[in-house]
Amino acid sequence: MQVLTPQVYWAQRHGEIYLRVELSDAKNLDINLEDKTLQFRAQGHGAKGDNEYMFSLEFLEAVRPEINHKSTQRQVDIKVRKQEERWWDRLTLQEKKPLFLAPDFDRWLDESDAEMELQAKEEEKINKITVESRVRKDPYLGLKKGYLFMYNLVQFLGFSWIFVNMTVRLFILGQDSFYDTFHTTADMMYFCQMMAVIEVVNPLLGLVKTGFFPAMIQVAGRNVILFVIFGSLEDMQNKSVVFFVFYLWSTIEIFRYPFYMLACIGTEWKLLTWMRYSIWIPLYPLGVIAEAVAVIQSLPIFDETRLFSIPLPAMLGHSLSFSYTLQIYLVLMFLGLFINFRHLYKQRRRRYRSRKRKVQ
Repeated sequence: MQVLTPQVYWAQRHGEIYLRVELSDAKNLDINLEDKTLQFRAQGHGAKGDNEYMFSLEFLEAVRPEINHKSTQRQVDIKVRKQEERWWDRLTLQEKKPLFLAPDFDRWLDESDAEMELQAKEEEKINKITVESRVRKDPYLGLKKGYLFMYNLVQFLGFSWIFVNMTVRLFILGQDSFYDTFHTTADMMYFCQMMAVIEVVNPLLGLVKTGFFPAMIQVAGRNVILFVIFGSLEDMQNKSVVFFVFYLWSTIEIFRYPFYMLACIGTEWKLLTWMRYSIWIPLYPLGVIAEAVAVIQSLPIFDETRLFSIPLPAMLGHSLSFSYTLQIYLVLMFLGLFINFRHLYKQRRRRYRSRKRKVQ
């Protein structure tokens, strides 16, 4: 393959050199900087088609050894920092400009314009520092973070106990463990779900940025299943659906709570972050389906026992079965699934967009 020279455009500031290499779909990039000499070699599509392109530049003065470069579908951008922040009369040590080198007029500034730009940046930095110094820091920030850390830690330990207990019993007893899940884990689940009411209060107090309604929908929905369906009906407590509901809930939470817990102390584990924003995609709809099965199985029991029935005047009948309320709740449950799923998906997109911007 023939080795050719690409077209290179340059511009400068007092502290940096900008190079734009006209080479699209560049691959096998090899950029080295030794002393004052920059050597570039890559394969890509340039002025003479797909070929291997290379060039070498010896700068006028000393530069720092580190190189910042970014390859796009259209070009390769390179930034080199000068050893001393001063204006250069030209780019290369040799007075005669190489034929492949031309000014980058999109970025080009003369020395006076560059000084004005530098002065504007310094003034912006000073103004930013001044504004930040005027903003009062929250004196209770440490206390708030400590409270949120402890809350998430307690919830993580509670749901971990449920998850481990159910997993161990499943391996030991097999399918038999399905039918006594409520009796072995209900007390801890009661505790965790009563604690979860705090998650509805936290957004109202401004302690967290999550929305009030998504938190309320999730907490209220779970508490209806736990306290009304399972807690009040003994016939439901021995059904296998309890196992699947509790197991799906705890699996989601053993990743969600430690993620929030570490966020309180400014720490992030990439694997945990990925699990937090990915595992709910299959598990959350499965959890709602399991809850819906529990509601459907409870309907004939409520009809038979007349528990929570609403008294009616004699001319209209004796009472209105609570099962009708649960049938309406089923519709609201799947509406809540849509709202919460959309909210969580937006959170996931915002998270990965912010991480992408940080990387760039």
